[in-house]
Amino acid sequence: MARPIHPSNLELQALSVLWHDGPSTVAAVHETLPDKKDRAYTTVLSVMQSLERKSLVKRARVGRAHVYAASYSQEVIVQRATHDFLTNAFGGRLGEALLAILSAGTLTPEEKTNIERELQQHKTMAAKKTAKKAAVKTAKKAVKKVATKAPAKKAAAKKVAKKAPAKKAPAKKAAKKAVKKVAKSAKKAAKKAVKKTVAKKAAPAKKAAAKKAAPAKKAAPKKAAPAKKAAPAKKAAKKAAKKAAKKK
Repeated sequence: MARPIHPSNLELQALSVLWHDGPSTVAAVHETLPDKKDRAYTTVLSVMQSLERKSLVKRARVGRAHVYAASYSQEVIVQRATHDFLTNAFGGRLGEALLAILSAGTLTPEEKTNIERELQQHKTMAAKKTAKKAAVKTAKKAVKKVATKAPAKKAAAKKVAKKAPAKKAPAKKAAKKAVKKVAKSAKKAAKKAVKKTVAKKAAPAKKAAAKKAAPAKKAAPKKAAPAKKAAPAKKAAKKAAKKAAKKK
C-alpha cells in the first residue's frame, strides 16, 4: 500500500471524528469537530471531499446519505504527524513533549491506566534493546578473539603440510611394490588357469584317439596271420615238387 498523503490540521480533526465515532456523514462530522469552531456545512463538505481525493477516506451511499469512513488507522496517520510535531516543536525530546501534553488537560482514570501500561511496555522494550546490544558486543569480542587465534593455527597447519610430503614418499613406493606383486601373482594365476583349461579340453581328445587306435592294433595281427599260415604251404609245395622231380 502506498504511503498516505499527510492531511491538514482541519482534515486531521475530521479524521479524528471518524476514528472515534466510526463511519459518519458530513453533518455528523460538522457537529463533532474537536475545536468547536463555528463553520459552515459547505466548509466541512469540502474538507471531506479533499480527504476523499487524497484517498484518506472512502465514501459509501447509505440510502440518501453519503457516509465517510477512514481508509487508514489512527496509528498510521498520527505516527507521521506526531514525529513532525515532536521534531519541530521540541527538537525530538520526547519527555518535554509528554509533559507539555499532560499539562494541556486532565486525564481520566482509564486514560491514566492506559498511559501507565504503555510506559511499562516502553520500559520492557528498552530493556530488551539494551540486552540485545550487550549480546552483540560480547559476540563481536568473541569473534575478534577467534580471529586473532586463527593465524597461529594456520601457521601450524602450514608447517604440518610442509612435513607431510616427506612421509608420503615411502607410502607411494610401498604402494607401487604392492601393485607390482599383485600384477605378477595375477599373471601366474592366469597362466595356470589357461594350462588347466587347455589340459582339460585336450584330455577327451586324447582318450578318443586312444580308443580309435586300439581296434587298429588288434586288427593288425589278424591280417598278418594268413601270411604266417601261407609259409608252411609253400614249403610243402616245394617238397612235393622235389619229390616229383626225383621220381622222373
